[in-house]
Amino acid sequence: MKKQYQLLIALCFVISSSSVFCQAKKPTLMVVPSDVWCVKNGYTMTFDDQGTSVKIPDYKRAFQENAEVLQVISHINGMMAEREFPLKNMESVIKTLNSNMAEDNLRTSKSSGSSISESPIDAFKKVAKADIILQLTWTINKTGPKKSITFNLQGLDAYTDKQVATAVGTGDPSFSADLPVLLSEAVLAHMDNFTESLQLHFDDMFENGREIIVRIQKWDDWDGDLETEYDGEELGFIIEDWLADNTVKGRFSTTDMTENMALFEQVRIPLYSEKNRAIDARRYTSALSKFLKNAPYNIPNKLVMKGLGRATIILGGK
Repeated sequence: MKKQYQLLIALCFVISSSSVFCQAKKPTLMVVPSDVWCVKNGYTMTFDDQGTSVKIPDYKRAFQENAEVLQVISHINGMMAEREFPLKNMESVIKTLNSNMAEDNLRTSKSSGSSISESPIDAFKKVAKADIILQLTWTINKTGPKKSITFNLQGLDAYTDKQVATAVGTGDPSFSADLPVLLSEAVLAHMDNFTESLQLHFDDMFENGREIIVRIQKWDDWDGDLETEYDGEELGFIIEDWLADNTVKGRFSTTDMTENMALFEQVRIPLYSEKNRAIDARRYTSALSKFLKNAPYNIPNKLVMKGLGRATIILGGK
């Protein structure tokens, strides 16, 4: 499989057209206003995360009510497109999400009635399917008749929320009142280093796998647990062996393991299958789900996704 990755990388250098292979080499990006900007400007909503009230950005209202949002995001999109990064348009993603009313943010066990919720932000990321989210914070400064922009551009891995690139700065004061011009003057000097960091992160994923989180839980009414033995081996160790055999270079970390739950972090999954099809956390974890459903384990289970990079398999029922 490693040779296939190396071949695909080599093809990207050889083929100069906008083919599928070359597009696969660069991460897909999506630019959004940062949480800080949304909170500061009053574009937030409250989400009930299983009893805990959480404040999250209200992207839809920000686009509808603030003309600056479309201006700055369109301008950053243009700068990234000039550097041949594939982009997801945030406004289009919002429209797709709103039209997909069938998506249910509350999932319930058919047997026990237990539930797991998904935040609107997680649902948003699932629709966008971007590799890296670019969070932009900007402030317009005024000094007499001159204006400048202070900006903070952060690249966040869409699967783990880890920061992988950053650019911070303030442009020179200018008489221009055009927001895109001010932004361009501020950002341009930092863009090459920023995009290089993005590319290095994606190259690491290409070589060492994309990082996701896998959680194993059980429904309360299931009479088995992770200490149940099959042919003399506990279920928890059987799952660890499966991960070791099916991660890139066997890389994952068992963060927690009890009789009722297991948490695996830094689970490195390949970006592409042997047929060069993109692999996401859902497709990867569904293979583990099927493994547990089949003999000799025959464990009914439910696969639940939160965002792009967090998968939970709940043992004992649908």
